[in-house]
Amino acid sequence: MGDVKYEIMQEIGVLSENSKGWRKELNLVSWNGKPPKFDLRDWAPDHEKMGKGTTLTNDELKKLYEILAEMHESR
Repeated sequence: MGDVKYEIMQEIGVLSENSKGWRKELNLVSWNGKPPKFDLRDWAPDHEKMGKGTTLTNDELKKLYEILAEMHESR
């Protein structure tokens, strides 16, 4: 597997931070020069290292928002 290139296009928000400074972040990231996607994963403080995560298209993020809104309304 070759090197993965990434560029954080926009830092959207931090969900949490652990005692070592790693933060679970939602960002807009371009992977290997492709159009950016929403990305949720753990990042080291300097963004040099990352944990496993998931990427979402605009449509997937909208659907997730709808699901979370429905969950909130039903409580």
